[in-house]
Amino acid sequence: MSLQQITSQLQDTFPTGFVKAVEWRGDLAVTVTRDRLHEVAQFLHDDPAMDFDYIVHVSSVDWPDDEERFEVVYEFYSIKRRQRIRLKTRVPESDCIVDSLTDLWKGADFMEREVYDMMGIRFRHHPDLRRILMPDDYTEGYPLRKDFPLRGKGWRDTFEFLDETAR
Repeated sequence: MSLQQITSQLQDTFPTGFVKAVEWRGDLAVTVTRDRLHEVAQFLHDDPAMDFDYIVHVSSVDWPDDEERFEVVYEFYSIKRRQRIRLKTRVPESDCIVDSLTDLWKGADFMEREVYDMMGIRFRHHPDLRRILMPDDYTEGYPLRKDFPLRGKGWRDTFEFLDETAR
């Protein structure tokens, strides 16, 4: 199935959830509404013509000036058909939650936890949504958001401590 056929199939099957598709260098990126994200992902996973059986990566992008500030990006691969697809959705900062895809791809577990930990995007129905890189009691924000201070939170205290111990 060509990338154009995949795009047409998604557009026809999910007319209210399909936002846009961009093909670049042989890869397809499809943006969908967040309320249809899980349904589209399940179609990509379960439909034999699609057969995207491997989750490659989950990431997010911070667009601080946009109304829907965050973009969640899933990348899937069909081993049998040797095709890749990116599935994207946008979420506003005021309601920063999307459906988890761990019920479809178990490999999404740690990757969704990393996005939660670094960007603060929550994943509804995730089996174990807790911090994975930062300490459990860390409450200073989300380090990969563009409004996070470049030197981190509390850096002055750290440097003052180092100055005192060097004396």
